[in-house]
Amino acid sequence: MTKKMRTQTKKTPQIPEQRNQGRHLVFAHIRNNHQSARIDIANETGMSPATITTITAELIAAGLIEEVDRVVEPGQSRRGRPRVDLKLRGDSHRVVGMKITNRYVTAVILDLEGNQLGKAQLPMPKPRLTRTEAQDLILKTVEEVAQSAGMKIEDLSSVGIGIPGTVYAESGYIDWCPLFEETEFNLPEILKDTLPVPTFVENDANAVAIAELWFGYGRDAPDFLVVTIEQGVGLGIVIDGKLYRGTQGSGAEFGHTKVQLEGALCRCGQRGCLEAYISDYALLREAELFSNWTTNADDEKRLIDLFNRAKSGDQTARSIFDRASRMFAMGLANLVNLFDPSLIILSGEQMRFDYLYAQSVFDAVRASTIQRGHHAPVMRIHKWGDLMWAKGAAAHALEESVRLSIDKLGSNDQSA
Repeated sequence: MTKKMRTQTKKTPQIPEQRNQGRHLVFAHIRNNHQSARIDIANETGMSPATITTITAELIAAGLIEEVDRVVEPGQSRRGRPRVDLKLRGDSHRVVGMKITNRYVTAVILDLEGNQLGKAQLPMPKPRLTRTEAQDLILKTVEEVAQSAGMKIEDLSSVGIGIPGTVYAESGYIDWCPLFEETEFNLPEILKDTLPVPTFVENDANAVAIAELWFGYGRDAPDFLVVTIEQGVGLGIVIDGKLYRGTQGSGAEFGHTKVQLEGALCRCGQRGCLEAYISDYALLREAELFSNWTTNADDEKRLIDLFNRAKSGDQTARSIFDRASRMFAMGLANLVNLFDPSLIILSGEQMRFDYLYAQSVFDAVRASTIQRGHHAPVMRIHKWGDLMWAKGAAAHALEESVRLSIDKLGSNDQSA
C-alpha cells in the first residue's frame, strides 16, 4: 500500500510537467524552422495533431507565436485554402543584450525573431570595476541602447549580460570575473533596485552558443560546440538542442583545461591553462620579450602589429603564433575525443587572424583524434561582427523571457 501511494504521488505532477515540456518543444521547433505548419510540427515532434492544436493555441494566446499564410513558390499549385504556417511573433519580447569587456561595453536590442532594433557602445571607465561602478555602467548602457531604439526601459522584457569568468547562470551569481574587483556576488540581486526588468547573467561563450542555437549555424545541428577566442578562451556545449552547463551551472571552462604541467601563468591564478597560450594577453605577453617591441599602443593595435610581423617573416613573432596554433589544435582534438561532435563553430575576435583556423590546425586536430577512420566534425568559422557577443547575451535574455512566459502557462496547469 505504501509503495502504491508513493507511486501515485510521484506521477500526479508529471502531467502538467509533460504539457509544459511539450510547449517548449513546439516553440523550439517553430524557432528553428523560422515557420512551420501544425501538421509538420506533429510529424517532427511525434505529438498528436490534437495536442499540437492545443499547444499552439496556448502559445498564440500568450503572444509568443502567430499565424501567417505560407508563401507559394513559383510553379506551385494555388488551389484550395492557403496553407497556414506558424512563426514567432517578433514584438512579443524585446530585450537588451550586453557584453562587457575590459575596453568597452556593447549592447543591442533584439526582438523575438532576432531583428536588431538598437545598439550602443560605451567605453569602460577602467579595466576592473567595483560593484557600484558596474551597476552604474550597466544602467547607463541600458538607457542609451533603449534610447537608440526609441524605447523606454519599461518596454523591455529583460536584460541579458555576457561576461567572461565563472557564472552560475540560474541565479546570476558570479564566482569569478576578471572585469570586477570583487568576487562571489549576485549581479541580478544588485541590479534589482536599478532596473525595472529582470536581469540574466551568463558566461559569454555560453551566450554565443545560445545565439548560434537561436539565429546561427546551430539551428540545423542539435549537438554542437562553440569555441570562442578573445581575451580568454570559452566553450559552449549544446546537446540535444539544449545548452549544457554542468552540475552547478559553471562547466565548460575550456580555456582552463591544462595543456602543460607547471606551464605559463593564467589570469585565473593557475598554471598551464590553454588560455595562457592562445588568448590575446598570452600572445602579447610573449611579444613583450621582443627587444624592439613597442608597448605604448593599445592591446588591439599591438596584437595586429604582432600578427603582421609574423606574416612578414619575423621568425620570433611567427614562433609565437605557431606555438599558439599547436596548443589550440591540441585543445580542439581533446574536445573531439571527448564529445565526438558533428559540428564545431569557431568564433570571436581572433577569428580575423587565420593562424587559429589554418589548414595545418585542422590537420593537426585530425592527427590527434582517435576516430581518424570516421567522419571528422565540420569546422565552421562564424565571425558575427562586432556585436556577436552582445547578440549572444540578448539570445540568453530571450531564452529566459520565453521560459518565464511558457512556465506561466505551466503554473496555470498546476492550479487547474
